[in-house]
Amino acid sequence: MIENFIVELWVLTKDMSPYLLLGFLIAGVLSVVISPVAVERNLGGKGLFPIVKASLFGIPLPLCSCGVIPVATSLYKHGANKSATTSFLISTPQTGVDSILVTYSLLGPIFAIFRPIAALLAGIVGGIAVELADNGSESNVKPTEDTDQSDKSILRRIYEYGFISLPQDIGKPLILGIVIAAMISMVVPDDFFVSYFGNGFMGLIIMMFAGIPIYVCATASVPIALALMIKGLSPGAAFVFLMTGPATNAATISTIWKILGQKTVFIYLAAVSGCSLVAGFFINLFSSEIGSHIHNHDHWMMPVWFQIASSIILLAILVNSLLRLYYPTMFKHEDGVESKEADIILSVSGMTCNHCVNSVTNAISEIKNITDVDVELNSGVAKISGSNVNIDEIVDAITSSGYSAKLVE
Repeated sequence: MIENFIVELWVLTKDMSPYLLLGFLIAGVLSVVISPVAVERNLGGKGLFPIVKASLFGIPLPLCSCGVIPVATSLYKHGANKSATTSFLISTPQTGVDSILVTYSLLGPIFAIFRPIAALLAGIVGGIAVELADNGSESNVKPTEDTDQSDKSILRRIYEYGFISLPQDIGKPLILGIVIAAMISMVVPDDFFVSYFGNGFMGLIIMMFAGIPIYVCATASVPIALALMIKGLSPGAAFVFLMTGPATNAATISTIWKILGQKTVFIYLAAVSGCSLVAGFFINLFSSEIGSHIHNHDHWMMPVWFQIASSIILLAILVNSLLRLYYPTMFKHEDGVESKEADIILSVSGMTCNHCVNSVTNAISEIKNITDVDVELNSGVAKISGSNVNIDEIVDAITSSGYSAKLVE
């Protein structure tokens, strides 16, 4: 049994590694090419166009359902209207260049094409619904100027985001997703889902309710969906899970409620759920073509040596990212950061990825008289140095970014 488990782990890792590495590279390039301020400037105003642009902007970005929150909050505060922000919140966590490539590698071209299209349409539907419900209200905040003064080279910035920050964000859920997929393949009997759920609409409904409350990133959801399909789950039901799982979870829902309001939360959930069911229904129309790919991964005969080399490189990247996450002090000297005695130490709740860390860091850094900020994701601690600093002002800044904080005595 253990031998079968290890084999399943290796097969999944080998199949997805080359595509995941390519996704990391493209994500790093996008982080340099796409300016957040330029995005903010394009998402203001009324009408359909900002909604469509917001959904399109979100498709390639490798942000999870929690990581997208601080980005969307920044967009909203800097001029994006509520409908465009909602559209961005819906489309972004469902896809990303890394997850699309992994989807192609494990689930085939039909899933890889349908996934971004479904995310785009769901974002547009949700944005239009918010626009109609709010009568086209706009954000009152004006866009900020682009103040990116990074002195790092372009290659350095691509490497740091694509092969350090992004793997830190998805490393743990990705590994967990592969392990769960291997366990499903090993433990669940063949045709289990066909026997209990069938291939009808009920399977779609069940996977919709299963996917909404859990936290799984777009990339990590792919091997789980593959394992479920191998055990008899219909392609449409698996697709519903691929949409609802990454797009929604309890933390995301509560934060949207706080920032955009109760009405927006219900529209958000209705758009994701309704569009996932419609997309799942259409996916089932192609079940025969999808099934042939699931049981035969020879869509492109990639050299075995290349897959093995990619797997080793991916493992090294994940190990490095997890070491940086759990033992950040090991890399302080490498990053040019010297340890300083903090004047204020706060415990910050709600951070789940490096985008959250950056959001909290930026919020604190904007406060007058702050000289140094060090936010640690794993410990949930913010160490702050400065003179004549008001602690309540810092806590308010963190709270306004969608997190909570309290002083560590």
